[in-house]
Amino acid sequence: MTGNFCVAVHALVYLNHKGETVSSEKLAENICTNPTRVRKVMSMLKKKGLVKSQEGLDGGYILSDKKENISLGQILDAINEKTVCLNWHSGDDDMDCLIASGMAGIMDDIVENLNYSCKDYLDKTTIKTTLNFKREYYVRRRNAYRPVQNEACRVSKKSFRAVGEGEKTHAGDLGCERNE
Repeated sequence: MTGNFCVAVHALVYLNHKGETVSSEKLAENICTNPTRVRKVMSMLKKKGLVKSQEGLDGGYILSDKKENISLGQILDAINEKTVCLNWHSGDDDMDCLIASGMAGIMDDIVENLNYSCKDYLDKTTIKTTLNFKREYYVRRRNAYRPVQNEACRVSKKSFRAVGEGEKTHAGDLGCERNE
């Protein structure tokens, strides 16, 4: 699986959320990539009928009629990717050693089973359920830290920030305690 899958899923979730035509520039801004990459991925999704495009001043992309019933498996198929792919095999079929001569086939079977399991999961996961994952993620993230309940240390949500490299990471250093 490559970053194109992430671009495709992100774009479709965003289009579902917006419910209107969105330009490749706006999609790229939300996805944090460049518009050319977005157009390349969106053209693959359009060929499979997952999105429609509109030309002109107010042009862009909009979800097809299927909307939130689009599965992540359909997206994976549309961009012609597998979830797991081996680019190299160890061993050699012509070697006398049973391990060396059979390992490539064993690894192929493992990868095939992984792809089957992942594809099954992705076929059951839709754009709508992906939005639910996002909501659950933000609830977990919001509940991960809560302000200490005392007058000496009041923390607003605006004071929460990502801790950079080399900075202290203990929850107490941020003026809050971690929920377990």
